[in-house]
Amino acid sequence: MKKNARLLYLLTVWTFFIPFFSIASSRLADDETPAAASPSVTYVLSMPEPQTHYFEVEMQLKNMATATNAKKNGYIDIKMPVWTPGSYLIREYARNVQGFTATTGGKPLKSEKISKNTWRITTPASTDDNLTIRYRVYANELTVRTSFVDADHGYVTPASMFMYHDALRNIPLRVVVQPYKTWKNVATALEPVAGQTFTYEATDFDLLVDSPIEIGNHHTFTFTASNVPHSVAMFGEVDYDEKRLAADYKRVCEAAATVIGEHPCKHYTFIVHHIPSGGGGLEHLNSTTLETSRNAYATEANYKGFLTLVAHEYFHLWNVKRIRPVALGPFNYEAENYTHMLWLSEGGTSFYEDYILRRAGFHTPETYLNIVGIDITNIENQPGSRVQSAAESSWDAWIKEYRPNENSANTTISYYSKGSVLGTLLNLAILAGSNGERSLDDLMRFLYAEYYKKQKRGFADEEFRQAAEQIAGRSLDDFFTIGVNSAEPINYNTYFEPVGLRLVNVAGKTQDGFLGAATTVSNGKATIASVRRGSGAYTGGLNVGDEIISVDSVRVGDDLLRLIGGRRAGETIKVLVNRGGFLREIPVTLTQNPLASYRLEPLPNVSPAQKALYNKWLFIK
Repeated sequence: MKKNARLLYLLTVWTFFIPFFSIASSRLADDETPAAASPSVTYVLSMPEPQTHYFEVEMQLKNMATATNAKKNGYIDIKMPVWTPGSYLIREYARNVQGFTATTGGKPLKSEKISKNTWRITTPASTDDNLTIRYRVYANELTVRTSFVDADHGYVTPASMFMYHDALRNIPLRVVVQPYKTWKNVATALEPVAGQTFTYEATDFDLLVDSPIEIGNHHTFTFTASNVPHSVAMFGEVDYDEKRLAADYKRVCEAAATVIGEHPCKHYTFIVHHIPSGGGGLEHLNSTTLETSRNAYATEANYKGFLTLVAHEYFHLWNVKRIRPVALGPFNYEAENYTHMLWLSEGGTSFYEDYILRRAGFHTPETYLNIVGIDITNIENQPGSRVQSAAESSWDAWIKEYRPNENSANTTISYYSKGSVLGTLLNLAILAGSNGERSLDDLMRFLYAEYYKKQKRGFADEEFRQAAEQIAGRSLDDFFTIGVNSAEPINYNTYFEPVGLRLVNVAGKTQDGFLGAATTVSNGKATIASVRRGSGAYTGGLNVGDEIISVDSVRVGDDLLRLIGGRRAGETIKVLVNRGGFLREIPVTLTQNPLASYRLEPLPNVSPAQKALYNKWLFIK
């Protein structure tokens, strides 16, 4: 064909088909609505003036209108958590938030607080489908459960930093960290986004909350344990042998992994803050934050203490983060999450911290037995152990564990310390009940397999008891009725006799009198800090806050114990105190010293079966 003829032909054919294309297009429009884009949440975290202790957060919500009912309701509510999992106290993180604003398409939206931790943003029908929220967070408390930033580094506890919308909690999230201009490093267990510097993603808000972030110029070293890569971010000027420390981390981690026999992490991150004094830790799904003294590596005793902290927080990646009571996840971030089982979740982990160090070879059998004796001594010497059960202590963690007062020792027992002893006893009960075939390890493996992996949930109190008795092969009524759910005395030797031991109080009984008032001394003044229930000071009426002036007319400075020493139980002394500016003379009758000191000793004529069970218990080949 010639060119003109060909063009005329094509135009004729195209004109013929246009109506058919129009009809098809119309049908597509009538029958199919294009799918709405999925909502997304991105947080941009910056700290342009770290010396002021402020983080700045930009929360970008895209395609959010449908998921949040923003246009239907005319508003959306954005919330800040009030606590962080693993630290059972309402901390009111919203108190540190300032300058909350919301915009859409660059235009401001009205917002107001409607509760202590909730901001309501007005979203008219004309509101764009994308929303940008900005706020600042004051962060000047360096603990494992709060956020902190200064001229040296930044640390983020996500629950105290990032807000959420209820309908968007289960969607993937991103966090873009913009470090201060001279900072080069970020440490977190969040997954990095390929090709995007300091950009991370989480499958949902729960994982974000469970992934702390360290920002600064910290040093990082790595090691592999159980075929899993581990990294350690070290903040603070401190002397340590990196090669030895990495090797010992590996020993602890691999010993911990033998309990369950499976490591669930693709990678694991330690964030370690070296501070002037104090210490502690907080567990997370694939990481932990540890705080320890700058002298942590200076002596063997300090070093063992630090490894104990490592073992405790690391074992939580199984116990609490995956093996958990049903109350501990999914979480309500706006209120208390109650459980009777913190004696297992926290106290059981305290049991395992030393048991792990024993199986890793850091503790000798003798050292481990000494630790068990000290643990029992500590709870038996606390009057509150006869008032509060381990289950009650767990339930009341929210109002008592983190808010102690001068009378707490008289009325409470820590689920950490009581739970650690109960872990020892339950381990022994299972060993004895199964003739050494099973131990507490087997119970933890069962819980991991049945509830975490198979049913993908936590367990109820009764389900835990049923599992324990199934593994032990016998009733554990005494353990649960007396040990867990009451404040009655425990018959310890029923647990220790099967391994050829007995618990003995080696505190010598003397006729020396016992006052029962602990004092603090400042500028030569002795002030009562606590009074022990049942003591002479308690029944006689000495009060916390009293300044002790004299005993039997002899002036007291920093030598109260010397003045009491040598007095006999049953003897009455006259104590002159300054109470609120008034002098009072109070007669106090001294009592016998009630403090015990327990030690495990071998029974005479130990049988081969007892010896075999002892060796099994303490990993003696």
